[in-house]
Amino acid sequence: MSGAMSWPFLRLYLLALLYFSANSILNVIIPLRGESAGASSTTIGLIMGAYMLASMCFRPWAGAIVEKYGPIKVLRFILIINGCALILYTVSGLEGYFAARMLQGVCTAFFSMALQIGIIDALPEKERSQGISFYSLFTYIPGMIGPLLALGIWQSGTMDVFSITMVAIAVFTGLFGYTVKLDQSTNVAAAVYEDRIEHRKSALGSLSQLVKNRDLFRCSVLMVAASIVFGAITAFMPLYAAQLKSGNAGVYLMLQAGAVVFARYALSKRIPSDGKWHALFIMGTMCLIATAALCVSASLWWGAFPFYAGALLMGLGQALLYPTLTTYLSFVLPQTNRNVLIGLFIAMTDLGVSLGGIIMGPVADVSSYSFMYMVCAVLAAATVVIAFRNYHTNFEGGTL
Repeated sequence: MSGAMSWPFLRLYLLALLYFSANSILNVIIPLRGESAGASSTTIGLIMGAYMLASMCFRPWAGAIVEKYGPIKVLRFILIINGCALILYTVSGLEGYFAARMLQGVCTAFFSMALQIGIIDALPEKERSQGISFYSLFTYIPGMIGPLLALGIWQSGTMDVFSITMVAIAVFTGLFGYTVKLDQSTNVAAAVYEDRIEHRKSALGSLSQLVKNRDLFRCSVLMVAASIVFGAITAFMPLYAAQLKSGNAGVYLMLQAGAVVFARYALSKRIPSDGKWHALFIMGTMCLIATAALCVSASLWWGAFPFYAGALLMGLGQALLYPTLTTYLSFVLPQTNRNVLIGLFIAMTDLGVSLGGIIMGPVADVSSYSFMYMVCAVLAAATVVIAFRNYHTNFEGGTL
């Protein structure tokens, strides 16, 4: 095998799998640990949301630092910090989880940028999209196994197994990461890095484009709304599933992650990539997400069938929406600052996921998890109107 499927790149994908395996376990353990310690849904949501909020805030700096020092140097340093964050979970109570979650988020910003920039710079142009796609897929694979493992750890009745698991992941990820190499001869020249850094300095100046550029604004609103639903599912599913007569959080999260992986492979050619606004496709995807949240909400009364159906629909919607909107933006945004603006769009995705925990936690506290997921369904359904706007128009990246 060569190119994006050669051994050096397979090692990068496997490193991503190892790195995100910890998070797939923590997404289940933290809510359960919080509830057992008497924490409110608001507190649990704040702890869970801190991860993506920190990632969003540090992503611009992460990109600049990776470009200045190179992905491998940054990657090796960040794996040490990430190991410390994972060990912090094992030696602290719930009060230390917020700090560990923030530290993890910072590490993820640097880790993600290091791997993606490393893949982009080391592959020829015709294979870069394939490399990034494989990276993305391997980050989802832990979600197919981690939640079930986490429930097994929790049901064992002792946190010693959890501590051993976190330490093992920290050590194995660090050791494996230190053996990763990239062909330096294919990396971009230092002068190109300097140009990129200068270009990134305009990021703050481009913030106004989130409102002024109608394409970026519309895609960002859609992605934030959908990501709030995704974030609420991640943060509170372990607690909600415990209230159901039939339904397992680990199986739900496994099915959702499996649907994402399957859809990314099976439906990749169905994702629009012609630079046109396919309103019906995007409206349908938002309806999938709204229906999925509705199924999850209704499962309190209707049982396991809508619960697991919601997992499959949620995974399908998650797999389709992000690449569709990102591909569209890559066509219509102005070339001069396209990368910066796409970076802002990705930051909006992170923001939405964090808000799913931070905002929806208080909603669950004053009502119930079932009602909270109903609110998520209404939110996703309401944004369909944004996708419908100017149905027959092919936008050219204009401004409001």
